[in-house]
Amino acid sequence: MTLLINEQLETILPQRTPFVMIDALVADDPVQTETAFTILPENILIRDGKATPALLIENIAQTAAAGAGYKALQGNGPVLVGFIGAIKNLEIHALPEAGTRLKTITRQVNTVFNVSIVEGYVYQNDQLLASCEMKIFLQEPQS
Repeated sequence: MTLLINEQLETILPQRTPFVMIDALVADDPVQTETAFTILPENILIRDGKATPALLIENIAQTAAAGAGYKALQGNGPVLVGFIGAIKNLEIHALPEAGTRLKTITRQVNTVFNVSIVEGYVYQNDQLLASCEMKIFLQEPQS
């Protein structure tokens, strides 16, 4: 069961077209979030018909943001804006072609104050395309 799709994602993501790199929030629980994304040929992070590493990294970051935003909405809290503070252990195994449907999973490792650490994994079918650990800083709401 898909939780949110396309335009509905604007309620939980600060990014807007053409920089949205997920098109469905597929699943979310307290620890893990799953999204889906079909890479269109006109995507701004496509080069020579293939995704760039930046697309895969942004896809992981937006998956983490979607999970955090969805949890905030479910708890009637504010949706906080996050910024990538650090990327660790980045591995790019393959760059998918335009038209590929990605499945991305993030797992919450730790949260301390306004810093969240997540592991991210991008798959094409069962093939792992990319993985990393991200440190994400959450911006406090403006009063």
